Amino acid sequence: MGLTTTAVADATAAPESETYIASGSTITAGNNVSLVSIADDAVAATAVANQLGIDLEVCSDALRNYEGIYRRHQVFGNKNGVWLIDDFAHNPVKCAAAIQACQPIAPKVVAWFQPHGYGPTKFLRNDFVEEIANVLRLEDEIWMSEIFYAGGTAEKDISANDLINDLKAKDKHAFFTENRDDLVATVKPHLTDDCVLLLMGARDPSLEKFAHQVWKDL
Repeated sequence: MGLTTTAVADATAAPESETYIASGSTITAGNNVSLVSIADDAVAATAVANQLGIDLEVCSDALRNYEGIYRRHQVFGNKNGVWLIDDFAHNPVKCAAAIQACQPIAPKVVAWFQPHGYGPTKFLRNDFVEEIANVLRLEDEIWMSEIFYAGGTAEKDISANDLINDLKAKDKHAFFTENRDDLVATVKPHLTDDCVLLLMGARDPSLEKFAHQVWKDL
């Protein structure tokens, strides 16, 4: 059928105008989700649907109205040139992938991450540092707030700031803001009129509310 993801791979436009090409037809995703993050799935779903006899225009309409999956590269919108995206990423590989998915959207990604669990963070410390460091471009930044503590008897013998210091040692733009409620005020001077602010984290049920507050305060 001649399906290709070339247009996605080369995408530098805002999320609402991202496209891919299928049998010479242009398929466009709506502004609820960045197609960069779901390119392979979108192409595969379109290919199967078309094989089953569904017209490509119908597929295009479905993608255009696709709202995405809750906290899976969820696009809140754009304010003053800043795209706000919220993602469930919480392990090293997924955090790196979330950052990479944002990079075609804007020349600068400011990523914020709240690790969860002192034991898991300590165990994965080196992996977090290596995976994130490997994907950050020169302009990109990584921010972290303190580890989410859900209770229990875990020893609080590591801080998210330890990961930030490790990233600084690799000459990355890395910043620690202990209280996430201070994030917007602290990060605003680092935001440009063409960037992505990516929020990452899991297990904390208040992250959805936090994302909405960030959107309000931008």
